[in-house]
Amino acid sequence: MDDTAHGITTGAVARRLGVSPTTVRSWDRRYGIGPAVRADGRHRRWSPADVAVLEEMCRLTASGVPPAEAAEAARAARHARSPQTPEPRPHPAGGATAGSGLPLGDVRQECRGLARAAVRLDGPLMEAILRSALATYGLVTAWEEIMTPTLHAVGRKWESSGDRYVEVEHLLSWHVSTALRRAAVTGPPAAPQAPPTVLACVPSEQHTLPLEALTAALAEQGLPTRMFGAAVPAEALDAAVRRSGPAAVVLWSQARSTANHALARHVAGTEFGVRGARTAPLVVLAGPGWRGRTPDAGTARPAGLREAIDVVSRLYGEPAADGDGRAAGTGA
Repeated sequence: MDDTAHGITTGAVARRLGVSPTTVRSWDRRYGIGPAVRADGRHRRWSPADVAVLEEMCRLTASGVPPAEAAEAARAARHARSPQTPEPRPHPAGGATAGSGLPLGDVRQECRGLARAAVRLDGPLMEAILRSALATYGLVTAWEEIMTPTLHAVGRKWESSGDRYVEVEHLLSWHVSTALRRAAVTGPPAAPQAPPTVLACVPSEQHTLPLEALTAALAEQGLPTRMFGAAVPAEALDAAVRRSGPAAVVLWSQARSTANHALARHVAGTEFGVRGARTAPLVVLAGPGWRGRTPDAGTARPAGLREAIDVVSRLYGEPAADGDGRAAGTGA
């Protein structure tokens, strides 16, 4: 006998929706969007109508709607489709209307949705939210208004909760990095003869995500990049600059303790090219670690991602673009 005639299991539903079975059971317990009929009175069996409610729940939470509101809307949609079907009541449970528990403040709905998915360790939902945010808002806006506030909130929660939420930060960072790298490789092809922009974290600096965001934003404009990642040794950076002959070198420093001004001056003074037409790269000092002193000759210190994009793109004679691909100036 075909079990699908009586509905499918919770595990099958979870695989179809790309969420964990725990999430499906939690939504049933907290918000009353479980199956109308249970086999043997205990085991959940989900009919096509039940699955449609969960699909609507996923769609709404992915857009940032709080789970309790999303469940109410999903139940209302089912009731509208089948007025004769009694609408199940939510099951009372502690924290039913709770959000992510992260200090987010006034942010976009997608940011709240991403935070809730991160706290639940719901990787598939995080990936879906990030894909949607990048497609809807563009890379710069998605980074500044969705990814960054969520990352900061998780970091603050971790610092104030005695090493809890470390797993949340690691999983969220991995998904954000994956989304940024995917965006970087889907940009238009760069001009093959154009000198690249080298991007690297200074020695001892492990924070790469802001640099990954800039790499993706430049690739989105079709500008050539070479991303070397975290904690690049000074000797390796020197070799990379001399071998690639870049138009710009972006050095990321998260804290003053890692900002290496002597290294920045050395890179800014590195010349390459044929005799009589030698040139040196512009060194872009990116990140809060460089603040507090006047930039040296041959360096620039942008205030944020948009200004960094503008500084680099002008080296190639290209106007900077905003998060939706439109031309933008430094005030964007």
